[in-house]
Amino acid sequence: MLSDAGFAVISGGGPGVMEAANRGAFDGPSPSVGLNIQLPHEQLGNEFQDISLQFRHFFARKVAFAKYATAFIAVPGGYGTLDELAEMLTLIQTRMGRQIPVVLVDSGFWKGLIDWMRDSLLGNGLIDARDLELMKIVDEPAQVVEAIFDFYQARGFGPTARERENLLYL
Repeated sequence: MLSDAGFAVISGGGPGVMEAANRGAFDGPSPSVGLNIQLPHEQLGNEFQDISLQFRHFFARKVAFAKYATAFIAVPGGYGTLDELAEMLTLIQTRMGRQIPVVLVDSGFWKGLIDWMRDSLLGNGLIDARDLELMKIVDEPAQVVEAIFDFYQARGFGPTARERENLLYL
């Protein structure tokens, strides 16, 4: 659906849901990009990548994700997903990165984390209430595309002058 809507799809390039994302784009009209990480035991790149980039270090890979993302979609995942989500939220919250939609798919999966953020982070004054509004939680694929378009209809698509300048330093 993202590919059909005109978005290139960038994933971690691995198996499972990353492969599904790449395959959907690969079969569609938009580019399918894999930001593959070299791991000693786990990940092999999937075959559904029009563009395949190799990274040795997670930090360099996260810079590529952050610099080129028009939206960040997180599906149920492990530590890597949480790491990338936290990085993206930090860049957006501190205005060191572009303001982009952050969409979490599967409300049941994310409920515990969002409750913890509300109770522990917001409850202890560690984040602002508006920081929780940086994320949109959806359950259906069509809602992902809708959330992205709604975000940019409200904000405008082009980066602000400050965001353009910040992109030079990522």
